[in-house]
Amino acid sequence: MDDRLESFLRSKLQSAGRQYADAKRAYANARRAALADLPQDETGKARIVCRRYAERRAVDLDRAARPACFDADHPDCEGCVRDVRDGRIETW
Repeated sequence: MDDRLESFLRSKLQSAGRQYADAKRAYANARRAALADLPQDETGKARIVCRRYAERRAVDLDRAARPACFDADHPDCEGCVRDVRDGRIETW
């Protein structure tokens, strides 16, 4: 096979793989945010107000509905997770 053709095909397959992974991640994020009944941005990330830093954030949620920025050793983060689970988290 011609090197240019092989390089072209490899780059297209890698691009398709990245797009698939991005779409899969966005779908999973949106699904978790919807299960937690939180508003979402265009990529499916949950839009919350961080209790620790008092700022707006668009975050991924893990399987336990914890934000990606969650720190188990910080009391504000623990309160944030409780609020997400109870449906009381501040959103934007």
